[in-house]
Amino acid sequence: MSASAANFRPELLCPAGSPEAMRMAFAYGADAVYAGEPRYSLRVRNNSFTLDNLGDCIEEAHERGKRFYVVVNIAPHNTKLTRFVEHMRTIVDMQPDALIVSDPGVVMLLQEHFPEQPLHLSVQANTINWAALKFWQKQGIERVILSRELGLKEIAEMRQQVPDIEVEVFVHGALCMAYSGRCLLSGYMNKRDPNQGACTNACRWGYEVHEAKENAVGQYDPVLLGDPKKPQDLMLLDEDQHGSYIMNSKDLRAVEYVNDLVKMGVHSLKIEGRTKSDYYIARTAQVYRQAIDDAVAGKPFNPALLNDLEGMANRGFTAGFLQRHTPQDLQNYERSHSEGQHLLVGQLCDAHGDGRYQVAVKNGFAIGDELLLMTPKGNHRFQLTDMTSIRDEAIIRAPGSGYTVVLNTPVAIDEKDIPYCFLVKENLARKAA
Repeated sequence: MSASAANFRPELLCPAGSPEAMRMAFAYGADAVYAGEPRYSLRVRNNSFTLDNLGDCIEEAHERGKRFYVVVNIAPHNTKLTRFVEHMRTIVDMQPDALIVSDPGVVMLLQEHFPEQPLHLSVQANTINWAALKFWQKQGIERVILSRELGLKEIAEMRQQVPDIEVEVFVHGALCMAYSGRCLLSGYMNKRDPNQGACTNACRWGYEVHEAKENAVGQYDPVLLGDPKKPQDLMLLDEDQHGSYIMNSKDLRAVEYVNDLVKMGVHSLKIEGRTKSDYYIARTAQVYRQAIDDAVAGKPFNPALLNDLEGMANRGFTAGFLQRHTPQDLQNYERSHSEGQHLLVGQLCDAHGDGRYQVAVKNGFAIGDELLLMTPKGNHRFQLTDMTSIRDEAIIRAPGSGYTVVLNTPVAIDEKDIPYCFLVKENLARKAA
């Protein structure tokens, strides 16, 4: 795919931690998804794909006219290579559109044994300059996922210097407090190696500080930091007035730069989040689909898309390194919990008859609430005026998760779209805060 071709349209690439997430992404406009290989990806702990269902999902994606990439991006030790080629033969036979790889040895083995299989280079390989881009092109890599540490001008220069290789850029999702994910924190603190697929996200935990105390020889021990759940495992800490969330990055949001990335010919815009909810997949896909379509049509950026993403759970947003900021703009010193102005309150699960639908309740809502019905074919705002229990008993409030209620929607919904529809209400308490 050449970025210089007429009517160039970049790919919207969404995460898929499960077959359901894959279908959600496609329903809301994704051109492709990426999913972890069950043994050799960096999401082996949070991955619903198995050797039994992976092939079926790849086939389903192709039937929809979509693409499916399989992630094989761990940094393997010798023992992981013992049956690697034999195992990967099963994956290659499933005909994924590409394998996403990072380790040079893995690249070599795959090219030796499966020369026809397209390979994409993972962000874990930290490609940050045009010379590295050209190097990987000579190794037979078809697409390079560029490092998150690049600015717009650097990406544009790389496109100009090496125009005949595909490039992919992250535009949304969590940021690692390490060089494009090459982090040792989880391995050091919890004996779970992030580079082997077992990250515990230790950089996003809440920590408490233990005051310095005088020891037996009259000296003061340094300030200690620890996980409240593990008081026996304390770490040294140099703390200042900002607090103790020292490793907690804001989330990446680059929807306002989609136009720039489209103009410079970036082939794929990627959303992070293989462990995120189906609602996250749907909402981010919907927003970035709109941003890409607007950019391709020559329309100016719609600022309302920023508000749509503000409603998502987040740790505050940053454009990362696409535009240079001071470190304080990137770091969230105050909190590690997610926040958002909108609240997911339900997901449609079945038709109930007479134009009504069953809703699996996620958070409480009530008669009189202003709701947003989110569907693959568009969004609709309405005020809730009528609601019943599953037994058709009139109720005024859906208490919370675990309940199923029945209500009317402002538009009729195709039966096949029902599982992909959400109800959202503005979270006024968080907004006021």
